[in-house]
Amino acid sequence: QYASEVLQHPGRVVVDFYADWCGPCRAIAPLLERFADQYAESVKVVKIDADAAEDLSRELNVMKIPTLISYRDGKEVARAVFPRSMEALEELI
Repeated sequence: QYASEVLQHPGRVVVDFYADWCGPCRAIAPLLERFADQYAESVKVVKIDADAAEDLSRELNVMKIPTLISYRDGKEVARAVFPRSMEALEELI
């Protein structure tokens, strides 16, 4: 599913690695929703539960959450740990 949702998606994708128990993840959720709404035409936002996808998290070196990884045409172009502003999210794209 990760391959089809992210790696094979033409264009820009921002992947949010989060966990339900993670306070910072909950703190940025409204910001991430605003970002997803604002850039809905040009950026796909995918949320991945880091606990449920431990192997993938390890494979991608996601050491802290929330970690957001930005892809363009299936290639990683940027990442951020706990971005706290819309500007920080925009830097991903």
